[in-house]
Amino acid sequence: MGHSLTSPEARLSQGFYLVGRVRRAHGIRGELVVETLTDEPDAVFASGRRVFVGSAAGDPVQPSRELHVQRSSPFKGGLIVHFDGLGDRNAAERLREHTLLVPDDEVAPPGEGEMFIHDLVGMRVVLASGAPIGEVSEVFELPQGLMMEVRRPSDTVMLPFDERTVTAVDAEARVITVDPLEGMLD
Repeated sequence: MGHSLTSPEARLSQGFYLVGRVRRAHGIRGELVVETLTDEPDAVFASGRRVFVGSAAGDPVQPSRELHVQRSSPFKGGLIVHFDGLGDRNAAERLREHTLLVPDDEVAPPGEGEMFIHDLVGMRVVLASGAPIGEVSEVFELPQGLMMEVRRPSDTVMLPFDERTVTAVDAEARVITVDPLEGMLD
């Protein structure tokens, strides 16, 4: 395809990336079970790093609340994270279902030939012949892989973002070229 996708972090319009979701408190010392939403959880949740608290929808809470990672360790596909200032279960429980955000200037840019998944939104989708299909309106991360919701003038279709369907991605021109299986556009 020419481009690989990286970091399922979602860029938010407020200048933050969504990097985690607090699932619940863990234990009695203020630790949290965090679902990571980044390709680099070890870097984002390293000791001393800072994150900001977001609402369940991903909006930064007001007034802004900054947390500093004291320590983190792997736990059931996510992490157990202890932040400075969260000393007990009650304090941790108040963050249940909140999101964790990182300022966009603290996220490493994609490498050569890579792009963030959220950058697919708004890209034009065309057939190999150049015939337009529509525009990516949303990207879904499903167990079977990434799916692009493509908005056409009269409806929407779902196309997989995989090697069989996507033949080229031109990040500069913001164009995704596809060769979908027969019937996918019906």
